[in-house]
Amino acid sequence: MTSLTCFKAYDIRGQLGTQLNADIAYRIARAFARFLKPRRIVLGGDVRETSPLLKAALANGLRDEGVDVLDIGMVGTEEVYFATFHLGVDGGIEVTASHNPIDYNGFKLVREGSRPISADTGLAQIREMAEQMQFDLVDGRDPQVPDAQRGALQQVDVREAFVEHLLGYIDPAQFNRPLKLLVNAGNGAAGPALDAIEAAFVRLGLPVEFVKICHEPDGSFPNGIPNPILTENRGMTRDAVLAHDADMGIAWDGDFDRCFLFDEQGRFIEGYYIVGLLGEAFLQKERGARIIHDPRLVWNTEEQVRAAGGVPVQTKAGHAFIKERMRKEDAVYGGEMSAHHYFRDFAYCDSGMIPWLLVAELICRKGQPLSALVDARITAFPSSGEINLTVQDAPAVLQAIEQRYAPAALDVDHTDGVSVAFADWRFNLRASNTEPVIRLNVESRGDRVLMQAKTEELLAAIAALA
Repeated sequence: MTSLTCFKAYDIRGQLGTQLNADIAYRIARAFARFLKPRRIVLGGDVRETSPLLKAALANGLRDEGVDVLDIGMVGTEEVYFATFHLGVDGGIEVTASHNPIDYNGFKLVREGSRPISADTGLAQIREMAEQMQFDLVDGRDPQVPDAQRGALQQVDVREAFVEHLLGYIDPAQFNRPLKLLVNAGNGAAGPALDAIEAAFVRLGLPVEFVKICHEPDGSFPNGIPNPILTENRGMTRDAVLAHDADMGIAWDGDFDRCFLFDEQGRFIEGYYIVGLLGEAFLQKERGARIIHDPRLVWNTEEQVRAAGGVPVQTKAGHAFIKERMRKEDAVYGGEMSAHHYFRDFAYCDSGMIPWLLVAELICRKGQPLSALVDARITAFPSSGEINLTVQDAPAVLQAIEQRYAPAALDVDHTDGVSVAFADWRFNLRASNTEPVIRLNVESRGDRVLMQAKTEELLAAIAALA
């Protein structure tokens, strides 16, 4: 039995050679097939140079278990989600390491209806089965499986249908003014999908111009790993927005399941404020709908959703929790401040394409720049942004901070970590599900100086405990 350290809480990710290789991918595929017992599986991969090799190993493993494989090519994660529910197959796998270092790769797994497979919904069982397997492969396949028993391999193109689905979220008639969008694919998988969207805009006669940087897919990532959530990775997009006088900047991570927005001034807009904006956008089309949000920063989302006639619903951060709660509540939209946005009509999955389409429509419909759409919200509820801190004992730190602040608080909530609220400020402190860090978020009611002071106070308190 071999211990597989590439299995994480929500997906599979590991360093190539030491934690993940073609043999491990093959075993994972066979374990996945035995766990799910599927008839047909969608398979896609991102631009990383090792993705074709790993995808081929997965295909061999699935086929040796008698599963038919529909290979949809080089795609983003959400295209696998789309193909899984659009084609009505039994599950899907995307080969991707998203924003991880260049010597990493991994897999994101879903079952029928693009429902997530996480540690508590099958990933642990798949890992256990894969660890117990051993095969003597010849040319990447099991020679003991007769050709007649192997599943078929078929190349399938779903991009046109994917783009048609995306366009269903917007009203083309609202695009009644010229709009210039600066798009930074980060040399990841987003480029070809963007080209297809641009072609659809041209066919519809929409006056939208796309200015493209780092556009060509390139697994060597000549401009660095695409991860715009890091401050140091935003400069190129910001500068290009200003240089081209764009109305909005959009940047994606490697598998484009997250998009990051910049206003016409080149300013990065925190994902927190985009959640409220998208909630409002949906509520203008479906008044009274439920909007799911995470507990890290909440006041702006709650106020904006209620003002638009909706019902805000808080749940634990993380895609498995968000998707489960959305299904339970029949929520039209769910958003995390980490730039993951989920949509009921997209099988409750996250998309990095739908958010910018909706925001672009809002800019046109309201006749206001993006800065005007968010400035009042940022002023009303200034926030620290997420601060990651490495500590020796996360549970002990969370407990000590709660004991210090809870006695004077108006509310203490344990939906995810600990959230402590006072009349004019609040904070959330939680341990990461995927990294050995704790994450701090602080916000206030209209008082940036107070927010900054309390952030510094909390950082000092945590440092004393670390």
